[in-house]
Amino acid sequence: MNRFPEKLMLPCILAPLLFINGVQAAHSSQGWGRVNMQGAILDTACAISTGSREQAIDMDTVPVADIARDGRGVSRAFSIELINCVLSRAEKKEADWQHFQVTFDGHADGGLFGVNGEAKGVGLQITDASGNIARPGSPLPNSNVSLGNMRLNYEMRLIANKQPIRAGGYSSSVRFKIDYY
Repeated sequence: MNRFPEKLMLPCILAPLLFINGVQAAHSSQGWGRVNMQGAILDTACAISTGSREQAIDMDTVPVADIARDGRGVSRAFSIELINCVLSRAEKKEADWQHFQVTFDGHADGGLFGVNGEAKGVGLQITDASGNIARPGSPLPNSNVSLGNMRLNYEMRLIANKQPIRAGGYSSSVRFKIDYY
């Protein structure tokens, strides 16, 4: 009887083990992933809450007649939440944090924030809780820094800009920055 050649026996036994290891390796590689992150370290009095960094405000639908009659449309409240506020600076040689100023910036339309889209004759006006009107690129009056968390309340209003009013959709992007000193 013809015996299986001994030189082939060892490779025949080991070959299936290579395939098993390959299948196990392919299966186990399904369990890895990646997390990307970014951040910043700043010397500042407060951090801005994640939910306040980027907000979408629905200004609703307003009849042209309302704006023509009243000179303004709907208003919407929004806020910026400052968290983990401290008064002392990381650099002890510097004076403690005392005040901050908020500046809103965007496409200027006179003293209003301009809008894009089919709608014409309107802009957006932002006021703080004290009634101060934000002008694009100009800081609002100083406010005091308080320990802990602070909520800065604002109102955005659709205002006629003295141009002929035309119906249509509109949008705007307004940025804000906070300077501490």
